[in-house]
Amino acid sequence: MSKVTLFTSESVCAGHPDKICDAISDAILDAALAQDPNTRAGIESVAGANQISLFGEIKSTAKLDYEQIARDTIKRLGYTNPEWGFSAKESTFSNFIHQQSPEIAIGVDADGAGDQGMMFGYACNDTPELMPLPITLAHSLARRIDEARESGELAWLRPDGKAQVTVRYENDKPVAVEKVVIAVAHDEAATAEDVHTQVIASIITPVLDTYKLSLPSEENITVNGTGLWHIPGPESDAGLTGRKIVVDGYGGYARVGGGAFSGKDPSKVDRSGAYAARYIAKNIVAAGLATHCEVALAYVIGQPNPLMQTIDAQGTATVEQSQLDRFAQKLIDTSVKGITTTLDLHRPIYSQTSAYGHFGKDNLPWEATA
Repeated sequence: MSKVTLFTSESVCAGHPDKICDAISDAILDAALAQDPNTRAGIESVAGANQISLFGEIKSTAKLDYEQIARDTIKRLGYTNPEWGFSAKESTFSNFIHQQSPEIAIGVDADGAGDQGMMFGYACNDTPELMPLPITLAHSLARRIDEARESGELAWLRPDGKAQVTVRYENDKPVAVEKVVIAVAHDEAATAEDVHTQVIASIITPVLDTYKLSLPSEENITVNGTGLWHIPGPESDAGLTGRKIVVDGYGGYARVGGGAFSGKDPSKVDRSGAYAARYIAKNIVAAGLATHCEVALAYVIGQPNPLMQTIDAQGTATVEQSQLDRFAQKLIDTSVKGITTTLDLHRPIYSQTSAYGHFGKDNLPWEATA
């Protein structure tokens, strides 16, 4: 008798309020790393009705125009209309970023971890990206919404939205998409019926076709559950850096660590440790040593090496545990310096992670396979 289960993951568009904040924080980090690869930063952004504020710490020789970076990012994300209550030109800006704490800097400057915490990385053979199917589809739908808006294909779209996908599993293998939920902000001229029809035709169908999956039945597709959505962004819902940690990871299919990613330089193991864990997990699956793999790391502030490093193949390993451990040890040194050197993390590559997840993108160093 087959075992049937359902699993749901969600993603959000690049113009979602929390993702606006992630994008600003990572844009500042990238601008600083471009001038000073030794930058230490933990940048937090907050977006509310007609205002954007920056908080956090930095240690860098870079000369940055924080306000211009923030406004340029907001403009790039499509917030150009003051009538939406949040825009690149009109919104109030405030900056409360300060110098990095010397007590943190002592440990970091000695190649120690910038914080304590635990991190997880995951991979499985369910998709070509070696990611779980629900979050892969959710990211693809969110990206497709943004592409349709930016290209003008669906000119009535506004820069905010969400995608949610429920996948049916049989004997732990994904076999079908059961439900799709889409929420998109749109202009007043677009009727609910037009939005529903065109979202299915231009967004949902092409994404599912890419993965050779069938469209769910009409009653299992929801577009804008409240009917209409006209005002996008922080006017409707405030945003904060790091609040979409499950979206950024594995959509709930695997565990998440204790800290968020965006705005943090790679001395912050919340970020670099999670990338190293994914790198190990993905390479184990790519090498055929397991079909599912979760890697866990833990660090203490100021110390270079992890307190814990475990590999769990979840009963799918094709080799002994000792061979998995040796494989990981040869693949990457999980000290803070080892991670940042192997993956070449002291460079401005982080803005591309601020939307549609941090994993499953081939052009990122932690996604490389040996």
